[in-house]
Amino acid sequence: MALTLAPAPGGRRQAFRVAVRMARRDIRRHKGRSLLIILLIMLPVAGMTGAATLYQSMQRTPAEQVQFELGNTQARFRSMPAQNPLFVQSPVDDQRIASAEYERDPLFSPADPQDVLPPGYEVLTETALTVTATSGGADVNLMTKAVDAMNPAFVGKFTLLEGRAPSGPDEVLVSRGLLERFNLRLGDKLTTSAGTFAAVGRLRDAAFSDGNVILFLKPGQGSLAPAAGTAAQAASPPDDRTLYYLAGGAPVAWPQIVELNRRGVAVLSRSVVLDPPPAQNPDPFSSRNDWPTYLTGGLVGSLALLEVGLLAGAAFAVGAKGQIRELALLAASGAEAPTIRSVVTAAGLWLGAVAVLGGAALGLAGAAGVVFWVRPQGSVRLAGFHPDTLLTGTAMLMGLLACALAALVPARQVARQAALGALKSGRAPAVAGKWPARIGGGLLVLAALMLGGGGFLGLVGDDLDELMARVPLVAALLTGGAVLTVVALVLLTGGFVSVLTRRTGWMPLPLRMAARDSARNRTRTVPAVAAVLAAATLASVAMVLAASQLEDAKRTHYWSAHQFQAVLPLAMAGPPVAEDAQSRFVPASRVVDQAALSAVVRQSLETVEWTQPLAAVAAPRCNMRATATGAFISGDDSTGCLQYGLGIPAGNECPATPKGRIKDASDWRCMGSMFPAGISGQLPQLIVGGTDELRAVLGREPGEESLDVLANGGIAVSNPVYVQDGLATLEATDVRKPKPAVGHAFQGYEVVSGTRLPAVIEAPVAPVPYYGVISTQTAARLGLTAEPAALVVQLSGLPGNAEQDTVSAALSTFYGVPGMSLNVEHGIGAEGSALLWVIVGLSALITLSAAGITTGLALADARNDHMTLAAVGAAPGLRKSLAGAQSLMTAGLGTLLGLLAGVVPAALTVAATRMYAGATIPWLQLLALLIAVPFTGAALAWMFTKARLPMSRRGAGG
Repeated sequence: MALTLAPAPGGRRQAFRVAVRMARRDIRRHKGRSLLIILLIMLPVAGMTGAATLYQSMQRTPAEQVQFELGNTQARFRSMPAQNPLFVQSPVDDQRIASAEYERDPLFSPADPQDVLPPGYEVLTETALTVTATSGGADVNLMTKAVDAMNPAFVGKFTLLEGRAPSGPDEVLVSRGLLERFNLRLGDKLTTSAGTFAAVGRLRDAAFSDGNVILFLKPGQGSLAPAAGTAAQAASPPDDRTLYYLAGGAPVAWPQIVELNRRGVAVLSRSVVLDPPPAQNPDPFSSRNDWPTYLTGGLVGSLALLEVGLLAGAAFAVGAKGQIRELALLAASGAEAPTIRSVVTAAGLWLGAVAVLGGAALGLAGAAGVVFWVRPQGSVRLAGFHPDTLLTGTAMLMGLLACALAALVPARQVARQAALGALKSGRAPAVAGKWPARIGGGLLVLAALMLGGGGFLGLVGDDLDELMARVPLVAALLTGGAVLTVVALVLLTGGFVSVLTRRTGWMPLPLRMAARDSARNRTRTVPAVAAVLAAATLASVAMVLAASQLEDAKRTHYWSAHQFQAVLPLAMAGPPVAEDAQSRFVPASRVVDQAALSAVVRQSLETVEWTQPLAAVAAPRCNMRATATGAFISGDDSTGCLQYGLGIPAGNECPATPKGRIKDASDWRCMGSMFPAGISGQLPQLIVGGTDELRAVLGREPGEESLDVLANGGIAVSNPVYVQDGLATLEATDVRKPKPAVGHAFQGYEVVSGTRLPAVIEAPVAPVPYYGVISTQTAARLGLTAEPAALVVQLSGLPGNAEQDTVSAALSTFYGVPGMSLNVEHGIGAEGSALLWVIVGLSALITLSAAGITTGLALADARNDHMTLAAVGAAPGLRKSLAGAQSLMTAGLGTLLGLLAGVVPAALTVAATRMYAGATIPWLQLLALLIAVPFTGAALAWMFTKARLPMSRRGAGG
């Protein structure tokens, strides 16, 4: 009978079943090693899944939007701040508007929303009111809404959390923040400017966090009545404080909304939000400010996916070495190479499947826990639980593929090796040849070309608008370059290890042995370094991006005054009063006693360090005339209509593109006091005074040169942009004559006259908004009227709530105006720096996790070597020291390479895409990460490694 050598039917399937069974038994036999492999893959998958889920949970779904904004109503009508009939709203957001033309149309009169409400609906109103309550003797402003919150039409928008609905005119609903602010409990009474009410229920408004201080009245409840109507009020635009909700009836369609937009009314419709119309091209409501978020997410997400793959590969490459002898026995028994590969692939699929499923479940569970913990606390930051299926599936697939691919490496090596040689060595042979280094070098060159090309396309060129159009291509090149850099460094790690461990004779014994072991057993060293490298790369990218964002926030912070300073007015404006018999009117002004005001503040606060009154050039107060309707408009006489400031000399304008983009935010012409040009705040713009006034606004002692210039008829200027050739131009502009607007941008007023003054640049410590300081004599010589303007109050710190209430009550009494308060400039606190250190801590934890798990796997792989050391008489403590030294070298090299692989692409991305004003590299935090991870890992490895191993027979050939 002839011998048949053809494969038996179903043989491959049967072989795979055997391989799966063998892999499952091997996993059970090596539970510790398998658990470490699962953890190393599971943790990054869980982190990515959780982060993606939380980000998606911050975005409202259309159903959540209509529930939180409309409840069960069909639509909401509100006044739209339109200047002509060309304005149109976003279909899904009634507060986002756009127009092809922003010039005011004098013939356009916006309609009152209540006049255009369609018939057939129940109309519910929500009105914002100005109400105050007394706390510590002070009148505290309350966010107050007059709305029938318990109406069934508002279910989902308003929720009664505790207590009951009001049953009488002296009962109200309140927020949790109001109860905490006034130290009240349900049933207690609150005295307000609208009356005294008992708080009988705690209400949640889905649009606001529970911590907000909100009082809910019913329409018409309380003693608040509309102010006596005047002709001027009758001619004013529609009141935008009242929102009109339509309950019942048919849905409000998009064509109806477009027509209402032409009349100056915005509408949020349930049917339109749930089924929006097709977007226009170009879409005027496409967010132009979200691209840094997407770019950051793309770069970090790509590196995070790469980290999942590398950690999975590292885990299995180290752990699967324990299978080499079993695979060699299988080969010696006649198993074919595909069968051997199937055994290891099956093990990779088993472990990978458990790890990615567990990681996804852990990430989703963690994100769900955060959402369902935050939502009941009353935060609106998380709208609901929204899993990101695409990114979660991608992370799981990456982890699973990485396991399968990494598992094939040792099997292919054994399959190529003679069975007897495999049995003798019990190890996978070392990687032969120079191909890994050659491929790594080639990839590193390719990565450098991609990074360089992305940087060139993003940075080289004069047309910023064209450069911004290249951002998608630049981002793709830089992200690809970052990923290839990590892959190249992983492939070159073996060479780095070989070079770094050649001259180790001068090192202590544990470090010397660790270095030689790393060079001799690269198959367990390289994967461990790769795991730490991947984690450190992701950490350094996150740190550079966060530091750049925080620095940009500091640069753009608006300083109303110096830190812990407050500015109080010394002149209070009033309604126009008659000046003569020709029906000319001027705005009234009441000047308060600065000494008395200073005494009031000092008596109310113990933290006052000093006060300084400031005089300023008189503010514009045009002569006005009354119209037939009773309104006041500027007269023909320019007297009092002049506003004074400094002009920007030719050549000192902030460079911008035709589309209004600032070319270089770090340009000296695009920063400093009064930038953007003409921005003002509590401080007077043009100050009249001397040394004391200059010291108060500078935040430091003035220089001798500035005092000399002041004494000789010049001006001490806050920003060098206003000075050219030692001169500044004092311009007078007519506030009745605005220049034509360019898009949204206000271009200022027409210049009437200009006077050149000697100038010295005296920049303040912080870019507080004022032009400069001139002396009293200079103001008189120029014919400028100086008047008391403000009192600067310097505190030693921020006042607490009780102190704020006390000083607010005293100021309200002094000014005779309810609701006066002391607005203290917080400055740039330590929150940003603390946040960066939090990122460092989280990054160190993630990197340490990778280092710890791979170190544990390497120690398990090196168990036979340590038994040999014990057999030849090595001290028990040497194993602990060797474990610490191995962790130090692995984590140190991986962290160093990871920082290099992360910092360069992240800095290039920020600079080339102009994501922020400039790239900021947090050297101190990066150094802390570089030191903390290796030494902490070494300490932990030394602490948790057993000094003695249980006696057992060492495997032959091991």
